[in-house]
Amino acid sequence: MNNDVIRHKTLRKTDMVLFTVSAILLLDTLAAAASIGSSSVFWWLFLGLIFFVPFAMICAEMGCTYPEQGGIYAWVRNAFGGRWGSRVSWGYWVNTTVWIPAIFILFAGVLRQLFFPDLSMAGQIAIGIVLLWVTVGLNAVTLDIGKWIPNLGAVLKIVVFIAIITGAILYVQDHGMANVISLETLRPNWGASAQYIPTIIYGMLGFELVSASSEEMVDPARDVPRSIFISGAIIIVLYTAATLAVLAALPTGEIDLVEGLMDTLYLFFDYGTAGRVFVMSLGVAALYTFFSNGVTWALGCNRAAAEAAQEGELPRLFGIESEKLGTPVGAAVAMGVFGTVALLLYGFLSKSNEDLFWSLFAFSAVIFLLPYIGLLLAFVRSRIADKDRHRPYKVPGGNKVAILLAYLCILILSLSILLFLYTPGVGVQVSVLAGALAMIAIGEALIRWAEIHRRRAR
Repeated sequence: MNNDVIRHKTLRKTDMVLFTVSAILLLDTLAAAASIGSSSVFWWLFLGLIFFVPFAMICAEMGCTYPEQGGIYAWVRNAFGGRWGSRVSWGYWVNTTVWIPAIFILFAGVLRQLFFPDLSMAGQIAIGIVLLWVTVGLNAVTLDIGKWIPNLGAVLKIVVFIAIITGAILYVQDHGMANVISLETLRPNWGASAQYIPTIIYGMLGFELVSASSEEMVDPARDVPRSIFISGAIIIVLYTAATLAVLAALPTGEIDLVEGLMDTLYLFFDYGTAGRVFVMSLGVAALYTFFSNGVTWALGCNRAAAEAAQEGELPRLFGIESEKLGTPVGAAVAMGVFGTVALLLYGFLSKSNEDLFWSLFAFSAVIFLLPYIGLLLAFVRSRIADKDRHRPYKVPGGNKVAILLAYLCILILSLSILLFLYTPGVGVQVSVLAGALAMIAIGEALIRWAEIHRRRAR
């Protein structure tokens, strides 16, 4: 750690609420969730009850009890040692490195819909690479500046979500529902659409992200739990209602993972010049939210990776910081290089922007879910081995209930990983499995390399 750098206390409760909403509330997975069909509403509500609420409470307890710079890395390191902390930090970081290009491909696809209908696949990949490196640059500024990107992104996301929900209410009055919503259709099914069920779990993760910047919080013990519960309520309501809105507009079989959002907005509001201008304005707002998503996650995970590297658990490259600002320059540049390679490689293998988006998204999601299992196990260990520690907020019900909820969340995450790798009726997703195994192997090699250099330096 660069102890000479003074970190300014800039994150207040409102910033943390907006940061968390920006991180978790995702327009990019809305179409994928709706692709499940009417039963997606059941999954939002059911998983919200048995996963989202318990996970939010666990993150609230960990965030205010252990307010350490590095967040998830620090929690797992303290519970299981540096090597496991490094594995979690690597998975967290490399997922974001691959997921951000997926989001920027979605950005390019929506940009093509709005303004450049003839934009080629190569052009969309080029846009993704440019946005990736702009994100790298923004990681070099301090959070008192950088926080405004996710803050604005959160506000615009809420605006777009409300527009979709309002449009659906008006549309259904004149045209009826594109999909039947009934007790029969709400029942879960396990057809090919089961591959998209994990996107709902994916859309519920990220409460811990703001804790990676705990040293820049004004009052983490007070504000972390409050910000998590406020943002959680906003997120689950908007997700469920917006999924219903997409199902109101588009038959399940016609929902495109990349273009579904704009297809829905055009159907609701594209009446005359004013309507088209309104749709384009919402589209531009959505583009900004895709960009702010990438910046938000990069800000959090690069700080976690830098913390691991400064403690010798990842290669020193990841720990390079700006001498003046203390920002994670090394991790950010490495993210740009890795992300560019992934975007080019999967771009050449994919047939369409939808195929490219899902390949990058599913591959990154498998890696993404693994660190959360580490977080939950660290919570269990902290409740047992550090039971006397003061906890400004505690998961209610005592140790047995808290630990049971943690293991329930672990089970749900494990099933989600399985569904990303294996789709009922389709089989194993070979490219997703191969990509995930390759990134795990690279991470193990880098961790061992860092360990060797750390021993030599002693």
